[in-house]
Amino acid sequence: MAKPVKPEPKFFLVDHLYGRGIEYYARTWFDAAGDAPVAGEKSTDYLESAAAAGRIGRDLPRVKLIFILREPVSRAYSNYLWTKMNGLETEDFETAIRLEPNRERALPERLRYARPFSYVSRGMYAHMLCPYFESFPREQMLIVRFEDIIDEPRRLAERVQRFVGIDVRPHDADELGVINPAEGRDVEMPDAVRRELESRYAEPNRELARMLGPSFPMWT
Repeated sequence: MAKPVKPEPKFFLVDHLYGRGIEYYARTWFDAAGDAPVAGEKSTDYLESAAAAGRIGRDLPRVKLIFILREPVSRAYSNYLWTKMNGLETEDFETAIRLEPNRERALPERLRYARPFSYVSRGMYAHMLCPYFESFPREQMLIVRFEDIIDEPRRLAERVQRFVGIDVRPHDADELGVINPAEGRDVEMPDAVRRELESRYAEPNRELARMLGPSFPMWT
């Protein structure tokens, strides 16, 4: 198992990359894999793209997919801090989430795939998973909680390794390091904004629970 490449491939997301064909994808990112029995890649934005779901389904119908979902309120604020750290965000969080729909519609082409201001919409997991459920059988998808990377890294590593069909190597999860450096700045989300987002996510989270069933422990 190799560390994820940087930058992420995003092949099935970005139109001009996908237009180069599946052989380009295999040659560019997997030539070094040789005769490895299992190879994969990580592109976090695939989840939010119905187009990517369709493309992956057509080109790699037997692929195994792993989705990592974070509690959506915390995810939204983490996204905000990341965008702010990278110099793209100048508004406070409350203003930023109010402006999100308009910003989404007015994104310049260079930010079309990055979508740096999509703080709230990226937490509507049930909606984003639907195209994948339509394109793949459930047994080809593993959907896990981000929080388990922090709380149970070895157990999660074993679960992922069994899912993809390789020998269990729990020590792969040791010393993962900082996941989002923007979160170490001790800037708390305003309580009023947290309550607003919890209310907005209440029904989408119930929909997610119905979709995934008891195998996915919901956030409380």
